[in-house]
Amino acid sequence: MITCPNCRSKDIGIIAPEHYYCWGCYIEMKQAGDRLDLFQVEEDGSLSSLNDLFYEDVQSL
Repeated sequence: MITCPNCRSKDIGIIAPEHYYCWGCYIEMKQAGDRLDLFQVEEDGSLSSLNDLFYEDVQSL
């Protein structure tokens, strides 16, 4: 069972294979190997990466 790394909620929905949605804090997560890529859903429906807030090894472009 997946737990949200942001709010620790276990109320996670499946959007697609390896793609999840947290009903506690409204972020999307995508399984990427051994970690989750995290995204904020914007008002227009686009996704903004939150990986730089959760992972130290993410390098800015």
